[in-house]
Amino acid sequence: MNTKWIKALAKLEADGVPAVMITVVDERGSTPRNAGAKMVVSDDQQFDTIGGGHLEYKAIKIARKLLEEGQTQPRLERFSLGASLGQCCGGATTLLFEPMGTGTVQIALFGAGHVGRALAPILASLPCKIHWIDAREDEFPDTIPEGVNKIVNEFPVDEVENLPANSYFIVMTHNHQLDQELTEAILERNDFSYFGLIGSLTKRNKFIHRLKAKGFVEDQIERMTCPMGIPEVKGKLPAEIAVSVAGEVIAQYNAAFGCEQQTPPQETTIVERLAI
Repeated sequence: MNTKWIKALAKLEADGVPAVMITVVDERGSTPRNAGAKMVVSDDQQFDTIGGGHLEYKAIKIARKLLEEGQTQPRLERFSLGASLGQCCGGATTLLFEPMGTGTVQIALFGAGHVGRALAPILASLPCKIHWIDAREDEFPDTIPEGVNKIVNEFPVDEVENLPANSYFIVMTHNHQLDQELTEAILERNDFSYFGLIGSLTKRNKFIHRLKAKGFVEDQIERMTCPMGIPEVKGKLPAEIAVSVAGEVIAQYNAAFGCEQQTPPQETTIVERLAI
């Protein structure tokens, strides 16, 4: 029995990487794999197999579309293994697609100063995967909270492109020029769910002036949250700022809570419409 998918799923979960587990739940006639066969698909990797061929190709394509759309609900798909799928088995199979880890919020926290050190443990207690980034090794505490990936990089801006789409970016470094460079890199991506920059309205206005001078348009700039945090929290202590910022992050990822109707997996038999 091939169990590569078990180790792969555990590793992806530990790394906070969303994936889809595909399971053969029904077989009729001649099929490539028996019921119970599984494979795991992430955005750029696949583990194990449900039989190969065009069926597997289609399954991987569906799985990655679910990841791209951020789907969280399981889904059933039934396939006839005939000419339309380029298969000659002649049977039929039903696959269950189960998104895994798609509810985990990926957060890049730039800065290991006083506020960063107060904020990281709070974020780590939430359903989030934290990438804590700074160029200064000695600024990080001796004990890093569980669920936090400490990254020491002399060039923190290089880490911006390593985060997946829909990530949260929080910038609170010790250097205004570095904050500016990070802001430009994040806004250029323009595929994030949240971008918060620590600072006052004066800092925001200065950054807006510089961004416009570099060709950033209003729609891009407006996606920058600065000042960040819950306005009602007026305190200036690192812990107070950290709680305020964490509250805003929670409000962001809970914005649609309860809006989606929870439905059981739906089965479709129109395979042709999936040829996208």
